[in-house]
Amino acid sequence: MKLLRPERYVLKFNARAFHVRSSTGDKELSHKVQARGPKLYVVASRGRPVYVGITNQPIRSRLRLGWPAKIRHGYHGYAWRHHLKQAPLFVWFHPRRRGKPAMRDLETVEAEVAYLVRHRGQWPAFQTEIHFHPSQAIHRRAAKSVLAHVRHAR
Repeated sequence: MKLLRPERYVLKFNARAFHVRSSTGDKELSHKVQARGPKLYVVASRGRPVYVGITNQPIRSRLRLGWPAKIRHGYHGYAWRHHLKQAPLFVWFHPRRRGKPAMRDLETVEAEVAYLVRHRGQWPAFQTEIHFHPSQAIHRRAAKSVLAHVRHAR
């Protein structure tokens, strides 16, 4: 499994609202980011992932879930929205367009990325949840590629 090219965006936010734009300054998000389909996303700070997540939703919809107006059922939303004001957002796509196997692959890569960050010091600063599945070499290679891309895209 090779993740499809990452797209880079800039998130500007406070605890109550966010704006997401392409790294070139355009307001438009790509069709792939706006569509349903398996995605891995990384929020970074200083070249390090602070949060790794997956979604099958359009990315703006997924981010909106992390900005709740009220705490619901113990969910407080993204912790990093209280500590940062801006962050790069990277989005990778699974080569399959649908299905549980694609989401399982991405959950496995998500955990492997978090593990690689932990291996170099601490867990991603604002990671709140990780789903662990047995990984294969393809998942570990994908995780190394994700981490290398985030580190070099400063």
